[in-house]
Amino acid sequence: MKKLFELNPSIDRAACAARFAERSRVQVRDVLTDETAREVADILRRGTAWGLATRAGDGADSPPLAIRAAEMRTQAGAERANAAAMAAHQASARGDYAFRFAHYPMVDALQQGWDSDGPHELLLEYLNAPEFLDLVRAVTGIGELVKADGQATLYAPNHYLGRHVDSHVAEGWRIAYVLNFAQDDWHPDWGGYLLFLDEDGDVVEGFRPRFNALNLFAVPQPHLVSYVPPFAPAGRLAITGWLRDR
Repeated sequence: MKKLFELNPSIDRAACAARFAERSRVQVRDVLTDETAREVADILRRGTAWGLATRAGDGADSPPLAIRAAEMRTQAGAERANAAAMAAHQASARGDYAFRFAHYPMVDALQQGWDSDGPHELLLEYLNAPEFLDLVRAVTGIGELVKADGQATLYAPNHYLGRHVDSHVAEGWRIAYVLNFAQDDWHPDWGGYLLFLDEDGDVVEGFRPRFNALNLFAVPQPHLVSYVPPFAPAGRLAITGWLRDR
């Protein structure tokens, strides 16, 4: 039977763990076998009903907004999405926290039965299987990690994620992850980089959205996803989320 998600047996776990111990973040390259990585990329590219995720400010009066794909195909939904995107851009112009990107919330889809027994449910199962969790535990040294949530994300032109820290410790967030499936020849000018910042706002490290690479980093720490410009010919595909201890 053809596998959908298989870890690369050649990962140097000790080297990745040493890097993570030094910086609280690491990019694990070639994390899946090439065959299964391309299978997942094809699901994201061709088989995902992309909705829109936005936020325009970090206050209680500015909660995140999610618009499903079916709604966006209606006139009212398209107008709502455009208004939300504009609000996010205006918030960013003020220096407030904001984001705009396409997404498919796999946990919500599972809980609400959007596509029962579909490939996204299976991907979520693999992310919570012992093989993947054991890899992350070995690299991060956090043995208490017990589960992963996840969403499929697409940063298309004009999409971005503003600076934030992911300080949801009470919800059990310990490690943020980005499982990248951007095209092999992703160019630096196309943006979509995961950038880490110091207290002065300087970039101290950045990860290219490299195909078949797993970014792991401890939270909270300041980071962002850089703006994807209008001339970018493709979007940055990934599965993202948090690994939790409860």
